[in-house]
Amino acid sequence: MPLIITDQIQIADWEITEHFVRASGPGGQNVNKVNSAVELRFEAARSPNLSDPVKARLRRLAGRRWTTDGAIVIQVSEERSQARNRDIARARLTELIRKALTPPKRRVPTRVSLSQKRKRLEAKKQRGAVKARRSGGVAEDE
Repeated sequence: MPLIITDQIQIADWEITEHFVRASGPGGQNVNKVNSAVELRFEAARSPNLSDPVKARLRRLAGRRWTTDGAIVIQVSEERSQARNRDIARARLTELIRKALTPPKRRVPTRVSLSQKRKRLEAKKQRGAVKARRSGGVAEDE
């Protein structure tokens, strides 16, 4: 069953592999015999559904989860249920891809106004004068 990201983007089954392992944590005797933790692997670099800029943003967002061969590995062992952990992992992957789909806003460089610069310099002069009076020196006034 393909993973639906948006109306236009779907991730095919061959792009995702799931590996189930034994989870640590609560579960009593059941934890020793059931593989409830999931390790989801998405072949992002080979995905035909994602454009190159989206893949670049996805790589930056994935961080340590991005492997050298271009896959994203998501590990989930929060719940005792294997199915629930699988759903959480798929939801995290979907959210990560959706974040990568939105391009970042371009930063518009701004400048400090001349009046603000003047105010800052006046405040520095006043502070310097206070310190000069404190040390016994004479502050020069302009």
